Amino acid sequence: MNGSELLPLRGGWSRPVPLLAALVVFAVLPLVLAGFDRGYLYQIANLSLIFVLLSASMHLVTGVAGLLHLGHAAFYGVGAYTAALLSSKLGLGFTATLPLSGLTAALVAFLVALPTMRLVSIYFAVATLAIGQMLYLVMLNWVELTKGPNGIIVTKGLELFGFGLSGRLATYYTVAVVVALCVVAIGRLSHSYYGNTLRSIREDDQCADAMGVRTVRLKMEAFTLSAFFAGVAGSLWAHMTGYISPGDFKFSESILILAMVVVGGLGSLPGAVIGALLLILLPEGLRGLGDFRNIMVGLVMFLSILLLPKGLFGEVSALDFARRHWGAAWRRTRGGEGIGWQ
Repeated sequence: MNGSELLPLRGGWSRPVPLLAALVVFAVLPLVLAGFDRGYLYQIANLSLIFVLLSASMHLVTGVAGLLHLGHAAFYGVGAYTAALLSSKLGLGFTATLPLSGLTAALVAFLVALPTMRLVSIYFAVATLAIGQMLYLVMLNWVELTKGPNGIIVTKGLELFGFGLSGRLATYYTVAVVVALCVVAIGRLSHSYYGNTLRSIREDDQCADAMGVRTVRLKMEAFTLSAFFAGVAGSLWAHMTGYISPGDFKFSESILILAMVVVGGLGSLPGAVIGALLLILLPEGLRGLGDFRNIMVGLVMFLSILLLPKGLFGEVSALDFARRHWGAAWRRTRGGEGIGWQ
């Protein structure tokens, strides 16, 4: 591993860029949306912000710690269902359900991590895939608690200490503030000495372990923290839409979040943010093409991986990352003919 890759601010934003992004999110964009006066655009803006948080949380566990996680949407769902159940059954408001959703998702992630965190490469990826499917099936089949495929109506919308925030602008600013605070926290974590230690595990966990780094504990912490922020995103989604169902948290959502991180660039928080915005807004921008828009989005993703192996701002090549995790399936043959099955 090149020591220069551990510099704290490598791949981070220069100072004017986040200030400009914050100005757009908090001042310019609401004025533009109000000018069009269309609630649909506000929904797209809020959805984009929630997926920015999901992508940023995935960045912490996959981009920084190097764990190939295929079940992230399940923890997003745990947070959403926690908020919905606490709201509909106990009457708790948004300010109470938001942290509780994150903590519940983190607790579930911790329990999942106990038996799985010593698994390596593809085995850990398959384990997270299985856990994600199990949690999805629980949401789908535990009808007495989750109402099964009918979903749950969330009785309380966004509010702050009893004051309703049901207006378009108030909802947008609430989502934007929560997402901004979480992204700043993730940025501080990923560009600290703690984040650099996680990067050392990503590059070579056996070497890091030999150097005295407590790799299993740090992986569990990154996995749990990532689930906490995914749970917060789920709470935002539940209170914003007023209705959730298991279909919102399927395996395809996990792949979409992973694609955001890969397209933006593994190991880069700005990349995770840009990747989320790109893969949410691009299909909306191409809606006029009908079914062809999905082909166009897939083509953009394919070309981005082919022409930009490190993504838009990444520290690590996505192909190298995949080869490392898929192991023998991607290893070169003895004759050196290239990548292929042995």
